[in-house]
Amino acid sequence: MNTSYVSKFLQYLRYEKRYSPLTHLAYEKNLADFFAYLLGTYTVEDVKQIKHIHIRSWLASLKEAKQTATTINRKQSVLRSFFKYALTQEWIIKNPMNTLRALRTPERIPNFLKDEETNFIFEELSFGDGFKGFTDRLILELLYQTGMRRAEVLALKDQQIEWSLHHIRVIGKGNKERLIPISPLLEEQMQAYIKEKKRLFEDPIPYFFALENGQQVYAGYVYRLVKKHLSAATSLKKKSPHVMRHTFATQLLNNGANLQAIKDLLGHSSLASTQIYTHNHISKLKDIHKKN
Repeated sequence: MNTSYVSKFLQYLRYEKRYSPLTHLAYEKNLADFFAYLLGTYTVEDVKQIKHIHIRSWLASLKEAKQTATTINRKQSVLRSFFKYALTQEWIIKNPMNTLRALRTPERIPNFLKDEETNFIFEELSFGDGFKGFTDRLILELLYQTGMRRAEVLALKDQQIEWSLHHIRVIGKGNKERLIPISPLLEEQMQAYIKEKKRLFEDPIPYFFALENGQQVYAGYVYRLVKKHLSAATSLKKKSPHVMRHTFATQLLNNGANLQAIKDLLGHSSLASTQIYTHNHISKLKDIHKKN
């Protein structure tokens, strides 16, 4: 019985909410784990039978399994979305999530590169010659100069670049569009890259970035690329593509951009998500004050 409910909910996420395949997969797995727990522990088979005590029990089992508060909250958020949808569809008459609250999590301060570290990456490190080196450098430049998410960079197509307006039309989470301006130098590099693709490959490449064999650049490639170059430049423990996005936002704030503008450029749905960067800004001001 629950399978059909979940299937309808997942279709809603995919076709109406336009969630990305990765987000869709995460929701599907979390819901499968939750309903498997209910069936195995309480023999609950129908969504109408689920009460808040069942959900509390599942969340407690996650805590016992040493899952972090952040992970548990993310899974709780999946349930919250599911039961909210179930209520609108009249599958249930009362939302069992109403009395449940998110766990407190440690304050998260984003990792970002210092100016000298970004300078080292783009001025001192070698990216190699040829098309691969061109691709690698431009991926890093785009992540750093636009704050785009890895998935957004991978999905980027030539036609999303509006040359006359000097910006990229980015398709973000939930299929939301936002405009990100690009510098004349970055624009010049991107135009040169498109020309190089046309010279190397007879058939049109559907996506902006391509591997040497003409195939689309994939997530693991970008992750390894970023990790390799960040490892040479910084002692940060985390060396993921998201560090470049954090660096983009932090540098904007430190250079006087207002929080609302940064929110719009990052594609955040709420200002609360953007406010994490104020901690980095305050830390920098304190350092400057100490030096004076």
